Amino acid sequence: MTPSPADDPMHSLSEDTWRDVIAAMDRTYSELVDYQELLEKQNRELDEMRQFMASVLSSMSDLLIVVDKNRIIERTGGAIDQILGATVARSGTPLGALLEDGDSDNLLAAVDKVMLGREPTTVEARFLTGDGPTPLEISVSPRLDQRGRSRGVVLVGRPLGELRNAYMELEASHEALQQAQTQLVRNEKLASLGRLVAGVAHELNNPISFVYANTHGLEKYTKRFETYFEAVQAGKSRPELVALRDELKLEKTVRNLRTAIDGAKDGAERVRDIVDDLRRLSADGTGERSAFDMMATTRIAADWVVRTSRTAVQITFADDATRLAWGNPGHVQQIVMNLVQNAIDAMSETGTPTLHLHVLDRDEQVLLRVTDNGPGIPESIAGSIFDPFFTTKQVGKGTGLGLSISHKIAEEHGGALTLAYTGPEGSCFELALPTEGHA
Repeated sequence: MTPSPADDPMHSLSEDTWRDVIAAMDRTYSELVDYQELLEKQNRELDEMRQFMASVLSSMSDLLIVVDKNRIIERTGGAIDQILGATVARSGTPLGALLEDGDSDNLLAAVDKVMLGREPTTVEARFLTGDGPTPLEISVSPRLDQRGRSRGVVLVGRPLGELRNAYMELEASHEALQQAQTQLVRNEKLASLGRLVAGVAHELNNPISFVYANTHGLEKYTKRFETYFEAVQAGKSRPELVALRDELKLEKTVRNLRTAIDGAKDGAERVRDIVDDLRRLSADGTGERSAFDMMATTRIAADWVVRTSRTAVQITFADDATRLAWGNPGHVQQIVMNLVQNAIDAMSETGTPTLHLHVLDRDEQVLLRVTDNGPGIPESIAGSIFDPFFTTKQVGKGTGLGLSISHKIAEEHGGALTLAYTGPEGSCFELALPTEGHA
């Protein structure tokens, strides 16, 4: 009896094998479909990345050159066409062909150095353009593969003319800012001195008028003596000379002559003292810093502001001993003048305006306290008083720079200007300056 195919074990094995083969083919096909979808997704992402990179490179204002290990250009980008020309740099062109003779060695040496050391560097080189050699600043960066091996370099550069113009503009702006700052300081000091002009004129007018009046007296007395001496030379008799002396009142004239000389001398000395004070007060402050008597400097500045003020102010000074601060006396006088002037302005409606200046030691600093009995500074603006151009005065009454510049000068001296306290009974500003050896 012949066995049926179903009873044949070889036949059964063959069917199982085919089923396994078909199942494996199904799995493989499914995996291929998944891989295809993943590949298409990655291709889309790659296309998007390429488009993104192309848009970034095309928007660069610098030129971009990718060079391989043999110094051959692989790719270019950025503004290379605008900088070098549309047909100058292309893939496959040796890098040295883009350079002016003499500059090729410099840049190629930098490329070799970067490929070897894998550290970026910057070098200047003249590239050939349609308008002739153009100097560029080139940044050379290494280009590495996945294993960190050097594959070449990337060059990024821009014309030096643009950089130099930018640096020149920045330097010019900085210089203009410094000049403006210096001018503001000078203008504020001139404004302070301008407020003293009327008072200074009055201060000088009194002693000068005194000298002038005594000069007229001296002239009159001189004529009397000349008349008497002419009579003597003419051989007048003794009785005639005695009568003439009585008529001219020579005994009284001699006494008046001494008084007139003393008066003229006092007036001249007063003018000399005023001029000396003004010279110290108007010093431009450009000298070197030195140790100076804080109270003496304070007195000179404060006295001038008070004596030329229209507001009658009672001013007191307190200083236990000579205290030497370190700095520029001319600049410190400017700070004191600003503080005193502001205090007097604040006390314009105070019944009995009083100003107290106290110099004392604090740690390794000399401290000046300027205290008034004015209405105080409102809390809403107390935090803004040192801001430039901030002022509560009417237009034309202040620049708004006094406290700001004073604050800056104090900081430049290694010290500080602060509002110690303020309230309905007055305000107190503190100026702290270093002592010699602690600036």
